[in-house]
Amino acid sequence: MGPDPDSPLCSAKGCRADAVWVLAWNNPKLHTPERRKTWLTCEEHREHLSAFLGVRGFLKDVVKLEDWESPGGAGAPAG
Repeated sequence: MGPDPDSPLCSAKGCRADAVWVLAWNNPKLHTPERRKTWLTCEEHREHLSAFLGVRGFLKDVVKLEDWESPGGAGAPAG
């Protein structure tokens, strides 16, 4: 069975798998400390993309997509 067309997809180049993880990151040379950009990743690419961001000092957090999207989760707006 293929990926769900309504589900977010992995950010890895060429990957069409459903995203499971959110990698929150920022580039301190470009972004304010509180700014978070995100890459979505499947289980298979989580370690590779985390390492790519980590060696550059960009990776800030790794969160399950379901937790990121939940009310009060890391990706929810502060209220």
